[in-house]
Amino acid sequence: MPASSSTAAPTEAAVDRNSEALLKRLEWTVIRRLDGLLQGNYRTLWRGAGLDLADLREYQHHDDVRHIDWNVTARLQHPYVRQFTEDREMSAWFLVDLSASVDFGSDATTKRNVAREFVGVLSRLLTRHGNRVGALLYGTDVDTVIPARTGRPHVLHLLERMAARPAEAGAGSTNLRDLLRAAQGIIKRRSSLFVVSDFISKPGWEVTLGQLVTRHEVTAVRLYDPLEMDLPDLGLITMRDAETGEQIVVDTHDRGFRRRFAAAAERRETALREALASAGVDTLELATDEDLQNAILRFADLRKQRSRLANWSGRSGVAPDHLSSLKTGFA
Repeated sequence: MPASSSTAAPTEAAVDRNSEALLKRLEWTVIRRLDGLLQGNYRTLWRGAGLDLADLREYQHHDDVRHIDWNVTARLQHPYVRQFTEDREMSAWFLVDLSASVDFGSDATTKRNVAREFVGVLSRLLTRHGNRVGALLYGTDVDTVIPARTGRPHVLHLLERMAARPAEAGAGSTNLRDLLRAAQGIIKRRSSLFVVSDFISKPGWEVTLGQLVTRHEVTAVRLYDPLEMDLPDLGLITMRDAETGEQIVVDTHDRGFRRRFAAAAERRETALREALASAGVDTLELATDEDLQNAILRFADLRKQRSRLANWSGRSGVAPDHLSSLKTGFA
């Protein structure tokens, strides 16, 4: 069950309740360094929606038939396809799960804080280059839609709306399918979507996520806390389901219980990663105890490898062995 901890210190949350203070801290500690390190990689990482004709080449068996140039094909008596370069201008949307389970954190930082920092960093990086960002916020339903705009004031507005969204402990189980379905109806133009969630949800969201992939470039940003994977020996503790309010007293001194807890967590991990891979999304995992800059840079490196894999496969139809494992996601 998604647990809620009463021991998490609210120090960082209290400091970052002011969105201006949070954004300034991120700009000084993360964004400036990332902007330099990622310079020139935006086309690989985040693709725009506009397309410009770049070249023609002979049709290969894996090509999209919609890209066949029929005039050239008729003249040369052999099928040719158009190749395009993508416009760097883009719209990015953050589909943010702010249900009660994201308020868990075993140390000073909760999953909610990590989500807010990630959205702040990515939004500012993108808007600094003229791109637009928007958001759908989910608690027990999708009650906040922030249209895609650009500029630092808009990023501040987005962070403030996230901070203003109260936790609703005991409100019931999360259903991510509602958030993803709302995105289908609201986001019409091809965009980059970031689904920011701990993915503790009722089942059934996987199909809707896969449907979003057919229209948009989708990245799953999975939030987690190390304590959700492995319980230390803390003696008798009370565990509470953050979403239903159900409580249970457990003896963490019992090695058998800790082993069963770890095994159940491993099964959930395996099922989640398989679901994300089958939906065809890339996955960035963010832990509450991990440096955000390092996580984003790791993701950037994997995306560049993915791009090289696509180029290699496009030329030869065969992926090199050391890159083939990237086809199903980056978790």
